Amino acid sequence: MRTGTVSLGDGRSLQFYDATPEASDHLPVIWHHGSPNVGEPPQPLYEAAAQRGLRWIGYDRPGYGGSTALPGRSVAQAAWDVAAIADHLGLRHYAVMGHSGGGPHALACAALTPERVVAAVSISGLAPMGARGLDWFAGLHPGGEAELRAAVQGAQALREHLAHEEFDPAMFTADDWAQLNGDWAWFNEVVTKAEPSGPEPFIDDDVASVGDWGFDPSHIAVPTLLMHGSADRVTPAAHSRWLAQHITGANLLEVPGASHISVMTRASEALDWIAAHAGANPE
Repeated sequence: MRTGTVSLGDGRSLQFYDATPEASDHLPVIWHHGSPNVGEPPQPLYEAAAQRGLRWIGYDRPGYGGSTALPGRSVAQAAWDVAAIADHLGLRHYAVMGHSGGGPHALACAALTPERVVAAVSISGLAPMGARGLDWFAGLHPGGEAELRAAVQGAQALREHLAHEEFDPAMFTADDWAQLNGDWAWFNEVVTKAEPSGPEPFIDDDVASVGDWGFDPSHIAVPTLLMHGSADRVTPAAHSRWLAQHITGANLLEVPGASHISVMTRASEALDWIAAHAGANPE
């Protein structure tokens, strides 16, 4: 895997990861990582992507890993940061895929740079706060609900909440833990690599998720797939159902009994969907 940095006009830099630089003729899929992770693309899906003519690229969102912090950033910022990385790599078109906290950031690219995004996938992602007709907090694990309610009050309130609260393992199902100790142990690696960045980028992610995203998902016009496990305790599946209803032409793949991490055992189907909708033939 090749890593590098992109210098931006505002003085920031972004660290990117090109998992398969030799596959320059494949359609790039830009990975949007969860919170808190770094942006290395999902190693368990390398072979599946190659088989489908896809090339993995990822990046650290501001504040994580090797990327400069941007306090107060919106979800929309992801679209412009990804476009800058794509320009640096000479990529005109690309697909985007995000998991968990990365889901809204993938949707930002679809909404704000549709001339470049050929397909978008959000897995286990949130809907925007205030989504009409959605009971936004319903179904959240109590620990996650308390965290996001603190985020609504702002960065300082969330900072204080996190300083006194510990992660509750019950937020993940038994199937989630089985995957974290099995085929998807890779998640543990990217979480560990994010730890030196401290809590601030995670706080920025949460506050951005419950704030004004900077775009309206209903304006998305590129092919979009929402994928979610029906038993998700971290982000209830109702969020992806709402998004599927409000994004014109969106597809919904709800996996019965799957949860926040275990749903990733079906992620190769999302790659099938990208290849089918994008043709896997970048210009």
